[in-house]
Amino acid sequence: MPRTLGEIVARFGGELKGDPQRPVTGLATLENAGPDQLSFLANPKYRRQLATTRAGAVILSAEAAPECPCDAIVTPQPYLYFARVSQWLAEVPRPAPGIHPSAVVESAVPASAAIGPLAWIGPEVTLGENCVIGAHCRIGAGAAIGDDSWLYPGVTVYHGCRIGRRAIIHSGVVIGADGFGFAQDGAAWVKIAQSGRVVIGDDVEIGANTTIDRGALEDTVIEEGVKLDNQIQIAHNVRIGRDTAIAGCVGIAGSTKIGARCTIGGAAMIIGHLTLADGVHVSAGTFVGKSLPTAGHYTGTVPLQVHAEWLKNFAHLRHLDALTDKIRALEKRLAELENPR
Repeated sequence: MPRTLGEIVARFGGELKGDPQRPVTGLATLENAGPDQLSFLANPKYRRQLATTRAGAVILSAEAAPECPCDAIVTPQPYLYFARVSQWLAEVPRPAPGIHPSAVVESAVPASAAIGPLAWIGPEVTLGENCVIGAHCRIGAGAAIGDDSWLYPGVTVYHGCRIGRRAIIHSGVVIGADGFGFAQDGAAWVKIAQSGRVVIGDDVEIGANTTIDRGALEDTVIEEGVKLDNQIQIAHNVRIGRDTAIAGCVGIAGSTKIGARCTIGGAAMIIGHLTLADGVHVSAGTFVGKSLPTAGHYTGTVPLQVHAEWLKNFAHLRHLDALTDKIRALEKRLAELENPR
């Protein structure tokens, strides 16, 4: 349903420069927006596109407003403003409450819940008000899911796990599978029972095909406000602090503790039994092999090179200690020559 610029500003604030009756049917980039769409400028590298945009209006800062050729919404944080507007304009209608005839429900559920086709809700499950459980979801015995949570089709929640209010969990997510715990008996492996749970706080979003393993003895804990991208692996007994955001394909090994308000870039790897302080920011592709007790930005990537050049440089790195010893010996010899006794 189209909205007007006036309605958007009335709801989210900001300063409107232009026609409050201008209709807005959706959002688009500066490059591709049309006259009935709202765009935004947050990254300075796209500023050159502002002059030629065909957008009906642009969300931008006061600094960029004089260059805008169309209507504008001026705000100190254009990207945050865009995020809030995007939620409002793209709001997905919730399914009507009720239980699909093909679903298997072994627990009492609120009348406000929507249970999709072929879903299974096991015994002694606690389901909050206004939950959406999509088609083919599987909720194990004794699990609990808070009010207003939405599980998209194909989510699996193992027995005993806890999910807070307003969770958004996308298709293919598995919560509470066994952690990777084995003891070696000669050449064989003996499984360690994974008797903990996964406990997830309020307002957590989990992307498609992410897996969160249950704890071995204690719980795996995802605190309030955490945002997880697609295809992340979180091992047993990990704890992730509130409002931390983790990008796709990250792997976090067992018993690692990640603080609050951290960011972990895509494909970063974090080994087990480490502690990352609050406010740690890890760049994409970084290997974290030690604890990071101080807030800050950490990068451990090597720039891309032609393979032959990489082999040559790596060969030099292998001899770095020996080269360092030689340089120290030369420095000592030079000092003796410059200052003879």
